[in-house]
Amino acid sequence: MSSLNGGSPHPYIPATEADRTRMLARVGVESVDALFDDLPAAYRDPAFELPPQLTEPELIALLEERAAVNADPGRPNFLGAGAYRRSIPSIAGYLTSRSEFVTAYTPYQPEISQGTLQSGFEYQSVVCELTGMDVSNTGLYDVASATAEACLLAARATRRTAVALLEPIHPGTVDVVRAYARGAGIRVDTVAAGSETTEEHACLVAQQPDFLGAIADLEPLAETAHAVDALFVTVADPFALGLLRSPGDAGADIVTGEGRDLAGAPAFGGPSVGLFAARQQYLRQMPGRIVGRTKELEAPPGGGEPRTGYVLTLQAREQFIRRERATSNVSTAQALIALAFTITVQALGPRGLRDAAELCYQRAHAAAARVAALPGFEVPERGPWFQEFLVRGPLPAAALAAELASRGITAGLDVSGRDEPEARDALLFAVTEATPDAYVGALIEALAEIGAAS
Repeated sequence: MSSLNGGSPHPYIPATEADRTRMLARVGVESVDALFDDLPAAYRDPAFELPPQLTEPELIALLEERAAVNADPGRPNFLGAGAYRRSIPSIAGYLTSRSEFVTAYTPYQPEISQGTLQSGFEYQSVVCELTGMDVSNTGLYDVASATAEACLLAARATRRTAVALLEPIHPGTVDVVRAYARGAGIRVDTVAAGSETTEEHACLVAQQPDFLGAIADLEPLAETAHAVDALFVTVADPFALGLLRSPGDAGADIVTGEGRDLAGAPAFGGPSVGLFAARQQYLRQMPGRIVGRTKELEAPPGGGEPRTGYVLTLQAREQFIRRERATSNVSTAQALIALAFTITVQALGPRGLRDAAELCYQRAHAAAARVAALPGFEVPERGPWFQEFLVRGPLPAAALAAELASRGITAGLDVSGRDEPEARDALLFAVTEATPDAYVGALIEALAEIGAAS
């Protein structure tokens, strides 16, 4: 093996023993083990307590046993709160499974990465159309990290050290923003509706629809932020934007969002793709990758028009290497999920996306009306809403969820611990265009039984 690789002790490590000896001498240690003397011995090379190996039939049987612990995939499920099941065109799964999209990690070499770069450019175009923004990157990890990056950008742009998050906003997003802000020395304030954004705040962040499902009126919020020279950040559901006014049209400066639901069914919480789009003046402050499109200066040999080309652009190398010089330390993207998101939106088209969003809206409101008609149940009013609604019943929220679970139904999220009065003793139910009628029927029947027994 060594003779095949110039004396290297391993076929995939090019350094030979002589190379290793010279490097160790240069740093002043006698062995590789000495490099790790500062680590406690118990952590240097811990033993792995692995079970004995299995045959293929034994492994299949074990996996089937473990999978049986999961809930029945046909179980009625009304959880939402940021992750929703959508009707995804089959072409999305077909195209993303093709070998052309099994690509290298990073398209640093445009001459061999034109397909990957073009898909990133198409994604950026779709995001700009949905959000009403001028520019987009190729995506971030998820909506929470994208929103945190938006807060950091706002702090850089305004030279302020506080941000305001308008409640109700997803608590997971709040947690991630706080984690990012802590290292940057930025204060994070959660503010209630009607609270003023002050001159200390770099931005006001509002979710659309908000965490409890209501549709926000973005324009007054944008005016509130701009009155104190703060940026307005909207955390928008791209699916809902098929029906709602774009944040850019309402005055947003930065728009973030979650694209996973338009890429495929939620699985173990991920993977995700965080949308990030902004107005033109913030382009050079944006995190992540940006793909540009250009044309060759000269026509190809043999004649014809100069060819179109795609390349990573407006990004200095220190963005990925020199942390102290970078505007952001994000140096990756969820490219496959972003591609599936792009295919879904383009396959539906503007009319198809609007039709799907309208169907979601109508089905959710029809389900809520049936729940509200049941004796002992209430759907608290919060103004216009899209696909999620609060339900208050004759039992406390946790007890109501347990009763539904005993009947084979996964209830909506228990939000009874929140500060909003309408959330008291309430569950947050999600109904989308992909929720079968049979699921809603089973829910109504179960709630009627629970109400009669109470």
